[in-house]
Amino acid sequence: MPENEELIPVNITIADRSYRVKIAAKDEEAVRKTAHLINQKMVEFKNAYAGKDMQDYISMVLLWFTTEQQQTGQNLYELESIQNQIDGFTGAIEKALSTI
Repeated sequence: MPENEELIPVNITIADRSYRVKIAAKDEEAVRKTAHLINQKMVEFKNAYAGKDMQDYISMVLLWFTTEQQQTGQNLYELESIQNQIDGFTGAIEKALSTI
């Protein structure tokens, strides 16, 4: 983050607990959406699985979120590989067409 970027205080609620965090103004919407998603997933896990306390549900959400991030990263790697192949085919086609 650039040194001159102002941080703003934001109150975020996760699992019925409020947290005051300082973030860049440009990140506020993403942080709020992420907190909302976490809370939604906690409700889903509460309805689907038996747990002893909020820590169980927070752990389940963390596992889900991390797995999603890894899959997204893998998908990006696969897309990059496919793009490289397409670029190679495009180059070969252009080369073949230029000799005609």
